[in-house]
Amino acid sequence: EADAWPQSAVVEGSGRHLYLIHDRADLDLDLNAAGMDGLIYGHSHRPEIVRQDGLLFLNPGSAGPRRFKLPISLARLRVDASGWDAELIELDD
Repeated sequence: EADAWPQSAVVEGSGRHLYLIHDRADLDLDLNAAGMDGLIYGHSHRPEIVRQDGLLFLNPGSAGPRRFKLPISLARLRVDASGWDAELIELDD
């Protein structure tokens, strides 16, 4: 059941900290002040990668059934001590 999942989470890898939240509009945290390196979110199903103010903003899209006219997609994120590399991957339906 969805209510059993936390509203947000922090994942850490190679000294990088990423904040996870379902809807970016619900973000009530200053990512830079909190020591985050980026944000991973969903809700809109609109895949995007944005780099802004030293932060990564990543929406992998949706790998499930097609929603609206958006692509079926997922993201690959490689993280290491020197930074990150994000890539959107479109899937065939």
